[in-house]
Amino acid sequence: MARLGFLKRVAANVLRALLMIWIVCTFTFFLVRLMPGNPAQAQYEALLQQGRTPLEAERITTTMFGFLPKGSLFQQYTDYLGQLAHFNFGRSISGQGIAVSTELGSAVLWTVGLVLTGVVLSAALGIVLGVIAAMKRATKVGDGLSIVGSVLHGIPQYVMALVLVTFLTVKFPIFSTGPVDGLLEPGFNAPYIASLVSHAVLPALAFALSSFGGYLLTMKSAVVSVLGDDFILAAELRGLSRWIIFRYVARNAVLPLFTILALSIGFMFGGAVFIENAFNYPGMGSLLIKSVGARDYPVMTGAFLLITVAVILANLVSDFIYTLIDPRVARAGATA
Repeated sequence: MARLGFLKRVAANVLRALLMIWIVCTFTFFLVRLMPGNPAQAQYEALLQQGRTPLEAERITTTMFGFLPKGSLFQQYTDYLGQLAHFNFGRSISGQGIAVSTELGSAVLWTVGLVLTGVVLSAALGIVLGVIAAMKRATKVGDGLSIVGSVLHGIPQYVMALVLVTFLTVKFPIFSTGPVDGLLEPGFNAPYIASLVSHAVLPALAFALSSFGGYLLTMKSAVVSVLGDDFILAAELRGLSRWIIFRYVARNAVLPLFTILALSIGFMFGGAVFIENAFNYPGMGSLLIKSVGARDYPVMTGAFLLITVAVILANLVSDFIYTLIDPRVARAGATA
């Protein structure tokens, strides 16, 4: 019965995720069509002026945007969805016909490494220091950690990035910004790895600091709540060691962090726009900013769609993981 309830919950969440992805795809389609000048139609007319035949202009425009600039709205819409179903996002206008999926695939690898590093660092520090802040909440150490967490939690990501750029690359040029040195041979060799780390430290640190405060405050609140539960009092009365009690507290308090952790991975793809632009880092954010400046609509819509899908999938994964690690959720779904 419990397994059936779990499967129903997973199926319902998957259907909701697919519905949201369809809504986003629909929104990006109409976004392109409703932009001033209709870029697909403008591209079609520009090709005609260059001497292309109407058939060639239609074929090239369809390749770039994923749908015909002519025909009924429903036909354009179904063509667009059909292209997306085959993971065809069109071709870049500014990239001289390079497939958008190729550009996105190259950029997303840089962003994934950056995001995962920032999430792991911020989560590890936030959990450990959050437990310390809760256990020592009536001391200067606990109050100090809470203040630091609150301050960092309130600083926007782009402000954090600008502060790090100003102090650690301009005033004190300790780190480098931008992509890896192009003169180095890519591969598992010391110079390339050193250059890679040097250029990725500050963006990863910006990600970590911008989300560290949230983990710390959430963990502190969860630990304080668990410390007041009856089973903790019972464990203390039974004379269990502080290490065993700490394990009880940590095991129950860390549950809310799994949801935040999964969601952070998704939302950080959106935050990459500000951080990567500040550090000139060659990821999804920089690609999106570059495409906006170049009016490269296929890349813009592809990047926007990918970032949004990352958030939706992160939400789906977080709910799935939380159901697995907290049996109470599965039992509630089974009885519902």
